[in-house]
Amino acid sequence: MANTGKNNRSNFQAALFGLGLDRDSAVPLHLQLAGALRGLLIGGGFAGERLPPSRAMAGELGVSRMTVTTAYDQLAAEGYLSARQGSGTFVAAHLPHLAPPAAPRAALPAPPQMPHPFHPGMPDQALFPHRLWARHLERAWRSPEPALLAARPDPFGWAPLRAAIAEHLAAWRGLGCSPEQVVVTAGAWDAIDILRGAALPPGARLAVEDPGWPVLQRLLERAGLVPEPVRIDGDGLDPAHLPAGLAAAMVTPSRHYPTGAALPLARRLALLAWAERRDALVIEDDYDSEFRYQGQPLPSLAGLDGLRRTIYMGSFSKLLSPGLRIGYLVLPRPLLDPVRAHLEVTGTRVSLLPQPALAAFMSSGEFATHLRRMRRIYARRQAFLLQALEPAAGLLELRPDPSGMHLVLRLGPALAGRATDREIAAMAEAEGLLVRALSAHARLPDPPQGLILGYAGFGEDRLGRAAERLVAVLRRAAG
Repeated sequence: MANTGKNNRSNFQAALFGLGLDRDSAVPLHLQLAGALRGLLIGGGFAGERLPPSRAMAGELGVSRMTVTTAYDQLAAEGYLSARQGSGTFVAAHLPHLAPPAAPRAALPAPPQMPHPFHPGMPDQALFPHRLWARHLERAWRSPEPALLAARPDPFGWAPLRAAIAEHLAAWRGLGCSPEQVVVTAGAWDAIDILRGAALPPGARLAVEDPGWPVLQRLLERAGLVPEPVRIDGDGLDPAHLPAGLAAAMVTPSRHYPTGAALPLARRLALLAWAERRDALVIEDDYDSEFRYQGQPLPSLAGLDGLRRTIYMGSFSKLLSPGLRIGYLVLPRPLLDPVRAHLEVTGTRVSLLPQPALAAFMSSGEFATHLRRMRRIYARRQAFLLQALEPAAGLLELRPDPSGMHLVLRLGPALAGRATDREIAAMAEAEGLLVRALSAHARLPDPPQGLILGYAGFGEDRLGRAAERLVAVLRRAAG
């Protein structure tokens, strides 16, 4: 209690000497002081506190002693203050009823929880090179280049970052492009919104893979576009099944999400021929193809096309961190002027702050080193998970994937007719596991059955314990 009283007195004194008066105002100084004190006393909870002597208060505020005594007398007459002979002036003891009811203090939101195994698409944040990143960020802004402080930065993004992205794509994805064709974005939604504003008319119909990324269809619909699901097979999207009247097709040719299928060369060529014949666009979503564990990453569809009708869409969310919120588009040259005109009106959504740091991180070679390290670690984790799930052979079809950050394991014969993938996912959730049902990624009838298990963001200890719980769930589901 003593500490509480002492703290309250300290707060009161600090608040008093923080009062300010405007000498240029038409309101007399004693009325300004009385009004400021009145507001402080009503809302401050300082009943019974002693005010500074008028001489000390006058010296602190730089006013005459008469100004202070006049203000004190006014507040005493109103009942806010009481003078005690020989003791000083005090805040009245019964002020709480004058104060407005305190607004309830908003509770802070709960901190985000760590992802549960087997959350797909999560890079391991503990392996991010935080010190290197901090050094690049600090160097970029300790003495920023004049272009970083420009009143109107380039809406396509920081030029050195666009150059670094172009070099990365040439080396890793077989995609030859110039930096001027690269647009830095704030992620998938920003990229789709840019294309909607500059390349696709309102109500345009786009083919999307089924099963596919569930969020994609909602993003397209919010942008005023019409997604048309097309069922894939073991080789991905078959261009022969594309309906008429499409403005574009959105595909994940290097590694289909979520099944992992790679589009064969014959289908790639057929898709590009379809786009040429129909005067349509192909939007290539290349979300995690750098993580290939057997051989080099597959060449991009846009590289095969020479960026004539293919728009390439990439992101650093899987390669570095989802919190970075930086992605990019690589555009055919005929779209450069329409996209620039669109961004000149809307402005860019992506922050300039991390762009010079990312450019330096990539051009230094540290980004490529980080990717190679992640590929080795993620490959080991995939192999470990498959081994840990060996007791579930027959319940799941345990097959390795040559790339990616998650596995799609089809339900085995021991589960046929006994449980669906959605039922198993619900049972796993009750055990603290985040297992995605493959069928939940489809909109068309008769969806495939399987479980999507992310492994990249979890160490082997967590993966091993999670695999044990999942095996127990599968055995219960099989009865």
